[in-house]
Amino acid sequence: MVLVGTAGWTDRGLTETGWYPPGVPDADRLTSYAERFPLVEVNTSYYAIPRPEVAQGWVDRTPEDFTINAKAFAALTKHTVRSSFLPPDLRPDAERVRLRDLSGEVADELWSRFLLAVEPIHAAGKLGLLLFQFPPWFRPGEAARQYLVECKQRCAPMRICVELRHSTWLNHVNGPETLAFLCEHDLPYVSVDMPQGYDDSMPPLLVATSDIAVLRLHGHSPQWTSKDIEQRFRYSYSDEELAAWARRVRELAEPVHVVFNNCYRDEGHRNAERFQELLAELP
Repeated sequence: MVLVGTAGWTDRGLTETGWYPPGVPDADRLTSYAERFPLVEVNTSYYAIPRPEVAQGWVDRTPEDFTINAKAFAALTKHTVRSSFLPPDLRPDAERVRLRDLSGEVADELWSRFLLAVEPIHAAGKLGLLLFQFPPWFRPGEAARQYLVECKQRCAPMRICVELRHSTWLNHVNGPETLAFLCEHDLPYVSVDMPQGYDDSMPPLLVATSDIAVLRLHGHSPQWTSKDIEQRFRYSYSDEELAAWARRVRELAEPVHVVFNNCYRDEGHRNAERFQELLAELP
């Protein structure tokens, strides 16, 4: 089974393109989206922990068999975040903060609130995976591997998947150990398609390290290092590229979540629709 979707459904650039049918109100966009895709990835949860009632709204606006993946809050994946992104009562005096800067009690509370936020999705049976996308400075080592296990344990029984973003995780020295470790701990590896030649470049290796596989397609923008998010992900896949990925996805024995993250205007959504068509054409 292959579930295809995109990273988000409310970007301003997308809503300006006419991808949604005319007259669809803001509150019904997710319902309209779910008529065309079986999967969505929530990325707003990376920037701030949503309220549980917001997540319940996502549940209420989607069909019973719809799947929602949610991106883990940035602080929990060791990113530096603005203190203003934390819940008001947990904000330190510093303007920016990492998880290591917080007390154990505050860190535990952040975990609790994030998991409470996504609980309505889990309770409804619609939660697929929690995406833990780590920063480029999160490099291989014993402490890093143990943190991956900690993330899995904290989230259980919800399931997580792991996107690593430093090339040394999969180089000739660490690659076999990394994949073996993920297999040993039943942690789905997030395969990626992205520009090559950067420190955060991961090879386009499509592999399953658990009973479910994940593929995120970031595109190949020549502006990959731009601070302008739209330019960083501005890329439209050709039919030839999509067909090649469709064949590779079909070859996997495990179920696959395919997420288009080339989120410039409606390019990712158009690519995702075409990808579904190409999958359907395969024998």
